[in-house]
Amino acid sequence: MPSISTSIATKFLSFFLLLVYVSRKTLAANPKTNFPTDSLVLGLVHSRTSLLIPKKGYNSISRKRLKTMEMGSDDNVIEPLREIRDGYLMSLTLGTPPQVIQVYMDTGSDLTWVPCGNLSFDCQDCEEYQNNVLGPKLAAFLPTHSSTSIRETCGSSFCMDIHSSDNPFDPCTIAGCSLATLVKGNCPRPCPSFAYTYGASGVVIGTLTRDVLFMHGNNINSPNSTKQIPRFCFGCVGASYREPIGIAGFGRGLLSLPFQLGFSHKGFSHCFLPFKFSNNPNFSSPLILGNLAISSKDDHLQFTPLLKSPIYPNYYYIGLESITIGNGNNNFRFGVSFKLREIDTKGNGGMLIDSGTTYTHLPEPLYSQLISNLESVIAYPRAKQVELNTGFDLCYKVPCRNNNFSFIDDSQLPSITFHFLNNVSVVLPQGNNFYAMAAPINSTVVKCLLFQTMDGVGGDNGDSDGPAGIFGSFQQQNLEVVYDLEKERLGFQPMDCASVAATQGLHKNV
Repeated sequence: MPSISTSIATKFLSFFLLLVYVSRKTLAANPKTNFPTDSLVLGLVHSRTSLLIPKKGYNSISRKRLKTMEMGSDDNVIEPLREIRDGYLMSLTLGTPPQVIQVYMDTGSDLTWVPCGNLSFDCQDCEEYQNNVLGPKLAAFLPTHSSTSIRETCGSSFCMDIHSSDNPFDPCTIAGCSLATLVKGNCPRPCPSFAYTYGASGVVIGTLTRDVLFMHGNNINSPNSTKQIPRFCFGCVGASYREPIGIAGFGRGLLSLPFQLGFSHKGFSHCFLPFKFSNNPNFSSPLILGNLAISSKDDHLQFTPLLKSPIYPNYYYIGLESITIGNGNNNFRFGVSFKLREIDTKGNGGMLIDSGTTYTHLPEPLYSQLISNLESVIAYPRAKQVELNTGFDLCYKVPCRNNNFSFIDDSQLPSITFHFLNNVSVVLPQGNNFYAMAAPINSTVVKCLLFQTMDGVGGDNGDSDGPAGIFGSFQQQNLEVVYDLEKERLGFQPMDCASVAATQGLHKNV
C-alpha cells in the first residue's frame, strides 16, 4: 500500500508496505431494480503480469494530518476495476480534449496522480512493467495538450496537504513568494514540487495540477451517466521510482478521489474478481461510490467499526480479535495480540485494510502460529523447492487428476476465518488462501499460502510504527467490502463478484 506524501524541499516522510489492488459492488436485493438514476458505473481493467514474489521487510505509513472535509453530493458512482499484477485499474478521463489514463485504485493512499509526458516521464527500475506485453499500456497525460490544465497555486489547501504543512505560509515561502503577498494571501506562484513515498521504496516526484475530470458511467441501467469535476486536483508526475502507473487514492485525505467527487461523507464499496480473471479485458470488478454503496446493507453484511488513528487518520483500520483454522467440529481458534485489536496513542496497531497490498500480512508470533497450525492439519507433501524459489513459507503438492484444474482435490486445505471486532466473522472464500503457482504436472499442482509476515513492523517487540497487520487485496477476492464512512464502519459479505459485475453490465459479451 502506498504511504503518504512529503515535501521534496523539506521531508521524505516514509513508512509503509506495498502493493495494490481493488474493486466492488452489489445491491442487497435485486441488483437490476431500483437503481438510482444519479448513479455512475465506471469500467476498470483486470490485468496481471505475474504472481508477485513476496519481499521481506516493510515500511510503515508516514504521518498525515486530517483536514476538515466539506459535505459533497449524494450521487453514486459505480466503477469497474481491473486487476493488474498488484492492483486493480480504473480509467480517468482528464483534460480538454479528453485523455484517458489508467490508474490503480488504492485505499492505502490519498493522492491521485498520473504520469505526465510520454517522452519526458522517467520511471526508474520499471523495466519489468515496460517490457511486459500483457500489462496495461503506460499512457501518460500531456498537460500541454489540454487547454484547461493549470498548475495549482501555493496557497491552496491541496498544496498544504501534499506538503504535510500546518502553516499556510510554508508552501508559498518555498515557492519564493514575497512577504507582502504572503501576508495578503495572494501569491500567484505555483505549488512547489512534491515527493510522495510508497511502500517497497516507491517514490514519485511531480507537481499539483488542476484539470477537468470526467467519470463515465458504465452501469446497465444508466449506461451514459457521467460525473464531471471541473477543477480536479491531481499529481502530474514527471519522475518515479518503481511506480510506472498512476494511482487513484481512496484514503480520507483532501486529495483523494472520493473526497473530490463528493463521496467522503458517504462511502464506497468494491467486489474484487478472483485472479483467474486477470488479463481478461472482458471482465471488470465493480466499484461503487455514494449512497448506493452503503444503502440497505444492514440485513446482508456484518459490520466492524473503523478504528481511528491519531497519527494516520487518512487510512482505514479495523480490529482483529482471533483467527480460526477449519470449520465445524474440526477447527482451532487462537487469539491475537491486543495490538491487532486497537490503536495506541502513538498511532500504532490495528489492522490496515489496503487494496494496494496484495497479500495479508500478520505480525509475529501470530504469523508463525498460523503456519504451524496449518502444517499440523495438512497432510499433502510439501513443495520445499517451490518455497525456496518463491519465498512463500507454505507450499503443498495437491492432487490434480488428468492435470485438469476442475479436478483438484484440495479438500485437506482448511478454511481460514478472521474474527473482527463487533462479533464479525469473515470466512475467507475458497481460493483466497492457497493459490496454484503453475499449471499441473504429473497430476499434481503446487499451491502456496499467500500470507506474509510483517517482519516485526508493528509487532510485539513494541519498537515499530504503523499498523500491526494488513488485510490485503488477495484475501478480499469474492468479498463485498463496504466502507460506510457515514457510520464509521466496514462491512463484509461473501459474494460471487463475477455474477454481481454481470448484473451491472460490467462484462463484455464474448
